[in-house]
Amino acid sequence: MEFPLPWERVLWTGRPVVPSRHRYGLSDLRLVCVTAGRVDEIALYDVADVRVWRSPLDHVLGAQSIAVHARANRRVPLELRHLRHASQLAAVIELVAAEAPNASDESLVQAALRWKTPDQRSRRRELAAGVGGLMLTLALVIVGLERRAPAPALYPADDAIAPAGVKRDQQSIERFMESMVMPWARQALAPIVGGADRVTCATCHGPMAEARSWRMPAVAALPRPLVRELGWENYSQGVDPQLRNAIYGYVAESDNQAKAAYMREVVMPGMARLLHRPTYDFTQPYDYNRARQAFGCYHCHRVA
Repeated sequence: MEFPLPWERVLWTGRPVVPSRHRYGLSDLRLVCVTAGRVDEIALYDVADVRVWRSPLDHVLGAQSIAVHARANRRVPLELRHLRHASQLAAVIELVAAEAPNASDESLVQAALRWKTPDQRSRRRELAAGVGGLMLTLALVIVGLERRAPAPALYPADDAIAPAGVKRDQQSIERFMESMVMPWARQALAPIVGGADRVTCATCHGPMAEARSWRMPAVAALPRPLVRELGWENYSQGVDPQLRNAIYGYVAESDNQAKAAYMREVVMPGMARLLHRPTYDFTQPYDYNRARQAFGCYHCHRVA
């Protein structure tokens, strides 16, 4: 089968940074690797997982590789090797596959692929570009210029902390945390902190939690150091949130990606169930999740 077909819309094409017979492509229907006329493909509806990794050669080249796993009918992932903008492309693949709003917009896709991570440009060039250059780049991924008031946050009637929006008294909350949350947390967070015996209240609530009246978010700023270096959280109020979050996730090193995946797939849904709240839906804008009091990463992790 050829690529592209007459009825599919091409969102991206590229090649490895080293001489290769491979050619890659992403359309609104599938992800492909073309080798000597042979097309290896994964349909977007069949994408199960997207991972970014680095081989020794990637480290030398300043590149990364992508492995895309299918839900069924495929034992090995489709690999896109030695790419300059692998983190951005991985984020785009994930969002297009999830049919996220505006993810298939060609201008937004191209803007995401043009954005450069700290690995792809020197600190000196980063500083020279200044806020003006950053604002110009971000302008390419702004979904809408109009700012509207966010929808009011609605708490479920059976919310564990604030049923129907009315916060429980401190003693009731502490009993809930001790009897329900801590037994679960010791098991769920053990792989992250190195054992169940290391899970304490401070694991989520941070140091001096009691003096701060247990306010959340509390633990180390996330993501780091990207927020501090690029200032996205200061200048990105209009940027499509799911695109920004996805790119943040894929610029992490592979060991951090594994931890992030565990937190996203195990810890976050588990805590949401305990709170009787929905899990944060990364394919939806922030306002959508806020209105539903969806539980997400930034309920525990601060933004720098």
